[in-house]
Amino acid sequence: MAKVKNKPAKSRHLKRFYYTVDQAVDKPFNWKQMWRLLEYIKPYSKTYLPGAIIAMLISTAVRLVVPIIIGKVALDVAIYNKDTTLLTYLVLGIGFLYLLNYISNILRIKWVNILGQNVIYDIRQHLFSHVQRLSHRFFDSRSAGSILVRIMNDITSLQELFTNGIINLLMDVVTLTGIIVILLVLSPKLALAIMVVLPIMFYISTKLRRNIRRSWQNVRIQQSRLNSHLNEGIQGIRITQSFSQEQENAEYFNGVNEDNFESWRIASKKSALFRPFVEMSNAIGTIILITYGAYLILYGGIEIGTFVVFAFFLGMFWEPISRLGQMYNQLLMAMSASERIFEFLDEQPNVKDKEDGFEFTDMKGEIEFDRVQFSYEEDRIALHEISLDIKQGQTIALVGHTGSGKSTIANLISRFYDPTKGTVSIDGHNLRDVKLDSLRQQISVVLQDTFIFSGTIMENIRFGRPNATDDEVLKAAKVVGADEFISRLANGYNTEVEERGNILSAGERQLLSFARALLADPRILILDEATASIDTETEVKIQTALGKLLKGRTAIIIAHRLSTIREADEIFVLQHGKVLEHGNHQQLMSQHGEYFDLVKSQFQMLDAM
Repeated sequence: MAKVKNKPAKSRHLKRFYYTVDQAVDKPFNWKQMWRLLEYIKPYSKTYLPGAIIAMLISTAVRLVVPIIIGKVALDVAIYNKDTTLLTYLVLGIGFLYLLNYISNILRIKWVNILGQNVIYDIRQHLFSHVQRLSHRFFDSRSAGSILVRIMNDITSLQELFTNGIINLLMDVVTLTGIIVILLVLSPKLALAIMVVLPIMFYISTKLRRNIRRSWQNVRIQQSRLNSHLNEGIQGIRITQSFSQEQENAEYFNGVNEDNFESWRIASKKSALFRPFVEMSNAIGTIILITYGAYLILYGGIEIGTFVVFAFFLGMFWEPISRLGQMYNQLLMAMSASERIFEFLDEQPNVKDKEDGFEFTDMKGEIEFDRVQFSYEEDRIALHEISLDIKQGQTIALVGHTGSGKSTIANLISRFYDPTKGTVSIDGHNLRDVKLDSLRQQISVVLQDTFIFSGTIMENIRFGRPNATDDEVLKAAKVVGADEFISRLANGYNTEVEERGNILSAGERQLLSFARALLADPRILILDEATASIDTETEVKIQTALGKLLKGRTAIIIAHRLSTIREADEIFVLQHGKVLEHGNHQQLMSQHGEYFDLVKSQFQMLDAM
């Protein structure tokens, strides 16, 4: 692999990127955590795992028995006594044992691969399901790319451990134990002489462990950074091209990519140090075997067959030790990956769901904010003791400059966050005491930047209510005026919209989100700048649809457009997290306050256009 050259200096943009992703954590090897990881094997402990272990034991037994047959029976008995009949039986017997070994290996490989793939599937499913239940604060502080790395790359890095590593570890331990026992039984003196180098080798390898583990942990972090940038770069490609920043982006990627390259190079270099020690030990053991073994043969200490058995087992002896060293490196990689996986799995939602919480079955939609204060960060208060009283079926509008707290109020109603102080209640029930699913199933939110999933238009609208019929989907689309543009598409409602609905305009995506919200039939509807991306012609259609969409529902509308909010039952004017004034359109206009100035400035902008 060629080293990346001309690495650019890290810009302040790159430095900012580094502070927003994962940081290295220096911890000792956590066997408790490794056992926790192995818990995922339990569901298969009565199926694939026992079969794989039995197949492994048969294969290992064959490998241990054959050298003994060759050395102690074939050489010392059959060939020494020129017994061709016994020799023929031995050849046939060894052939049968190797056939048994072949079959056992096929079954072992098959079963451990099925086991490993099932375990990886379970871990990934568990992690994704858990992440989906975490609160918005979790996603506020992490990039989509870093989360993606954990669900994909980190879990994939465990695949080798579960498909081969665990069974191979057992096989090598059994093989090594069997060889040591056999050698000690055959000739304790020669066995101890060969193994005298083991303590030195283990001492040196132990010194490398912490260093190697830290290096592989750094690899995982650098991969997370690389993935985060890739995700950011692809998602923001239009902005990059709009400002002609392709070269800057490429240089930025070059820096992150080289850091990833360097982390792999260093980790691989340190891991590779183990094998030369094993080979050196093997060489020393061979010299001892030839020298001391020949001495014992010459002076009657052992027979020639025992020497041959030792020669067979010497090669087999260092082989599992070498694999155990590699296995340890694999465990280090798995350890660093599992730390990151369990960090997410141990993350608890800030917004906790009570097991015995109240469940809404027939929500009315009466909302009350009682002296609510909220902070995204300790030193930045978004709402200052807000009190609101929204009646059932009432449409209220929230207006104000950016950062005044409008969207924060909407987030608290959906209980994406809990208030720092005060209470938010619906139908008299404190939202902290309500089951989240029962609450959110009664609320639909339409955002300015609506999200359209990959799939068909029909599937995207049905996302609001998965059990809805096709006729109900069509009816919802017609009510909000989406049917007109859908019908013009080549495949109509079965048109694939691609990732994020890229084939649709912003206004068309917004119409789909209206249809999705209507199909869900919520008791509370939140429109957060929902008409901002819609042209004037489409807005006329939406205004007609909104009358039907809002009928019988409590609605919270966040908007700047006068046409969207002037018909609201009550308008709340916010500034820096406080309610400056409230009332209907006519009342607020007559007060000549902040609302009057907002409306006036909007008309001035229209006149200037």
